[in-house]
Amino acid sequence: MTLNEAILARHSVRHYTDAPLTTEQAETLKAEIERCNTEGNLHLQLIIDEPNGFQAEKPHYGRFQNVRNYIALVGGRSKDLDERLGYYGERVVLLAQTLGLNTCWVGLTYKKTPDAMQILPGERLRGVIAIGTGANEGVQHKSKPFEAVTEGTDFPDWFRQGVEAALLAPTAINQQKFKFIWNDGQVKVKAGMGFFAHMDLGIVACHFEIASGHRFFLDQLRKR
Repeated sequence: MTLNEAILARHSVRHYTDAPLTTEQAETLKAEIERCNTEGNLHLQLIIDEPNGFQAEKPHYGRFQNVRNYIALVGGRSKDLDERLGYYGERVVLLAQTLGLNTCWVGLTYKKTPDAMQILPGERLRGVIAIGTGANEGVQHKSKPFEAVTEGTDFPDWFRQGVEAALLAPTAINQQKFKFIWNDGQVKVKAGMGFFAHMDLGIVACHFEIASGHRFFLDQLRKR
């Protein structure tokens, strides 16, 4: 499965089977997380076989069931932390999909478990990503039309492909409060007002870059 195929196949999954991560799956994910941490100056962590983060004794807590593995979204405090966590976290999510795993971004319905992860002074835990073998493959969320999330005219085909992929990305409560702007041959994406909107910005930018073949987001962050 390619990353473009993973974008089409990925749906948020909240119910998981008892199947553990294989050694190959875990090592592949850890290697990608290490690359993301180096590139993004982050502290993402893969937590394996740890049920307390989703309160296993309450199987319907937050509508999640049997979550025993997750990625802790940790990084140093900065104005663009959420955007980088979204961008690099979704890279790991799409890789997981190519490995036959399912995922779900989680902003609130989990319990912080200090013994399971490392949060250094000056760092923040901003959420987690549930990961494992899903009891199902999830369902496709409803998407806004292309025109609702874009500004500009005379869009090239690659821009349209990028936006269509961005519309398949997970966003908090499926709010899709982002806007891709095409102006004088340049791409920019901006966040609207909403819950976790800046983390969503990084997630949708990741999808856009993969599908369009054009990288722009990290340069946009550096120019702030």
